[in-house]
Amino acid sequence: MRLIILPNYEKASKWAANYIMNKINSHLQGKPFVLGLPTGSSPLGIYREFIKMYKEGKLTFKNVRTFNMDEYIGLDSSHPQSYHYFMMQNLFNHIDIDRKHVHLLDGKTKDPENECRLYEEAIAAEGGIDLFLGGMGNDGHIAFNEPGSSLISRTRVKTLTAESKASNARFFDGDLSKMPTTALTVGVGTVMDAREVIIIVSGRAKAKALRAVIEEGVNHMWTVSCLQMHQKAIIVCDDEATEELKVGTVNYFKDIEKDNLEI
Repeated sequence: MRLIILPNYEKASKWAANYIMNKINSHLQGKPFVLGLPTGSSPLGIYREFIKMYKEGKLTFKNVRTFNMDEYIGLDSSHPQSYHYFMMQNLFNHIDIDRKHVHLLDGKTKDPENECRLYEEAIAAEGGIDLFLGGMGNDGHIAFNEPGSSLISRTRVKTLTAESKASNARFFDGDLSKMPTTALTVGVGTVMDAREVIIIVSGRAKAKALRAVIEEGVNHMWTVSCLQMHQKAIIVCDDEATEELKVGTVNYFKDIEKDNLEI
């Protein structure tokens, strides 16, 4: 697992966006590039970079297929706090991706279990995910794979923890009663099946989790720690997120990656 440490969130976002752009642009012609995407505040800087790259003619999404990580159960695609709405507003409405190649879980499905099964089948039909981009929660979770989630889990229905509901209540006027209590989410195993995984982490609030993920062992209480077992995983973070890491750990990763930090 690689750890890329940059001075701030903006530079971390730009590095990750450039890395993904290069992967898309160098992909085999005629073969779709399959990209897994998250929601939340963590990827917003990357999405802004994607839009800028597209407008500048550096990146096209015409040959890209996307699969999003999760969706609240009970919210339809027009709800302003649905992840479908989030993705349209923050990325898809501003780039040249074909909407039929955008895959999003349906929060209003009448059969959540079948929706999850079909989602896994759709990923398999595309040949698997080439690169999964993700963020990390303050408690070290990825997507809605809360602490304690199975590290071989697949797309499924997940009950949200009090931590997740408290963290996301700000998007629902701070009213926990408006917060959905369940969600559809890709599993840890679904993410681990991707040929590459990039996680962006920023801020002091994530520092404790990042220490556990980098310096401790693989543990289902910190689900992002599963990336220690991935053949091609990168965590891109800012300096603030490293504040709980040992000085030696920070110096080690800064040294071995010093020639790979150009943006």
